[in-house]
Amino acid sequence: MKEIDQKKYKDNTKTHYLFLEYERLEDEAKELLALQDDPNLKTLADDDLLKIKQQQEKILGQMDEIINRDETKEKEFPSEMILEVRAGAGGEEASLFAEKLAFMYEKYAERMGWSFKKLYDSKSAVGGYKEASFEIDGEDCYKKLRFETGVHRIQRIPATEKMGRVHTSTASVAILPLRKHTKLEINPVDLQIEFSRSGGAGGQNVNKVETAVRIIHKPSGIDVRSTAERNQQKNREKAMSILVAKLEKIKEMEEVGKISKERKDQIGTADRSEKIRTYNILQDRITDHRIKESWHNIEKIFAGYIEPIIDSMEEKLTG
Repeated sequence: MKEIDQKKYKDNTKTHYLFLEYERLEDEAKELLALQDDPNLKTLADDDLLKIKQQQEKILGQMDEIINRDETKEKEFPSEMILEVRAGAGGEEASLFAEKLAFMYEKYAERMGWSFKKLYDSKSAVGGYKEASFEIDGEDCYKKLRFETGVHRIQRIPATEKMGRVHTSTASVAILPLRKHTKLEINPVDLQIEFSRSGGAGGQNVNKVETAVRIIHKPSGIDVRSTAERNQQKNREKAMSILVAKLEKIKEMEEVGKISKERKDQIGTADRSEKIRTYNILQDRITDHRIKESWHNIEKIFAGYIEPIIDSMEEKLTG
């Protein structure tokens, strides 16, 4: 019978049941082959073998269609991505806002059943994020979150503000898909790779080995880090995958003319004048300026219930 890549079909949850039927037919065919030696049964066995072969070809076609559809979807909307947040204008309040956004996406990821893993963070004096990067893994994660890229602005009265003045600060969000296959080639001489000890909570938790990795792509100035893994090689691989994702995003945006040659960093300048969304605490209102739509109940949204925003963005920006 026809040789096929059994592992490919057997290990895929969407084709496994079809593969079991394919195997059952294979066993049936082997039994029929033994009957071909009997002249009285040969004609009947040949007819049944032909029918089995036709059934198997049909099943094989169905399995290939499912896998090809999944591969096409994975290419456009990968199931792995990097989320980056960075404090912008507004001092320490901006770092607290960046942390709040990261928490919002983490809770949303939990509710969606996705994994959410911190790769690197740099804390401010008040404990917020100056910058942080996270890896999200789960079906449709990039498709759902791809429109979150840009500068987010919050307007609120800080706890330390005695005069009751409204404070405005910003934080940048970058969404980077991690694709399984890339045609991008990076010259090793363009990389500056540094190793250091990962931070710890103290005592036995402090990493005494230089496992943290920082990679600088000298031509673009892009700086990526990974400190989450205890193994230096794994951190290096993760940092490289982030670098590739950033360079691919720049190339993609240049090709469609959405980014200037002077400014190639997707994260933006995080200036107050740049914004895609405003979170107004006093008015309990979130407004996305691209689709000119608003939502209320900010605290619930910050707790990870961002489906109304995600769904509206998908509908308005793709429909």
